[in-house]
Amino acid sequence: MTVAAALPTIGTVLITAAVDSINPCAIGVLILLISAIAVRKSKKNILKLGFVYIGAVFITYFLAGLGLTLFFHSIPLVLTEYLSIAVGTIVVLAGLIEIKDFFWYGKGISLAINPAHAKRIHHYATRITLPGLIFLGVFAAGVELPCTGGPYLAITLLLSQNFNLMALLLLLVYNIIFVMPLVVILLMAYSGTKLTFIKRWKQKNKGYMRLATGILLIALGFALMLIANGTINLG
Repeated sequence: MTVAAALPTIGTVLITAAVDSINPCAIGVLILLISAIAVRKSKKNILKLGFVYIGAVFITYFLAGLGLTLFFHSIPLVLTEYLSIAVGTIVVLAGLIEIKDFFWYGKGISLAINPAHAKRIHHYATRITLPGLIFLGVFAAGVELPCTGGPYLAITLLLSQNFNLMALLLLLVYNIIFVMPLVVILLMAYSGTKLTFIKRWKQKNKGYMRLATGILLIALGFALMLIANGTINLG
């Protein structure tokens, strides 16, 4: 059995990246960091230190995606159909959990940062040094995967099925879009926007963020399954 799957369109990557980028977990960690910087450092340091953190997140997330894509690409073609169905099922289940959280957040299983890891992030955020911020970015990118990993898992599997220079560029674009809301929030904080306003916005809209992610995950999951049996061909 083989899989006929072409490189996903630029539109697929852009839409998935845009939805994945408005993630309450990633935004929440940045708000925490900016708060710590504002207390311990002068305002002019917010931009520099914030970009160090965002850069570390970007590089970690990109390398993780590249590793996943190469891993999927190395799997024998005969197993690709089963892999796509398995990943598609996982992605659909993740989407259902996200939609559940729109209606009943905190009840049952949720895709969120482990509380123990959240405490460690809070601790690391107080260490406002360049090495500390780089470590925080790497650590946060890793522990945020339960929140952010679903769309990324689907996209890396799709890219792996025709991995070339264009696929690599699409992976790069995906990650640029992923960190753009973090850049916008950082610039807002630097320009004088109150963090309380940003926090209220996040709290007010996090349910809708999860709903959008859930719908996207279900669509991507079924797309992977349909690609696996040759019903559709993204290109």
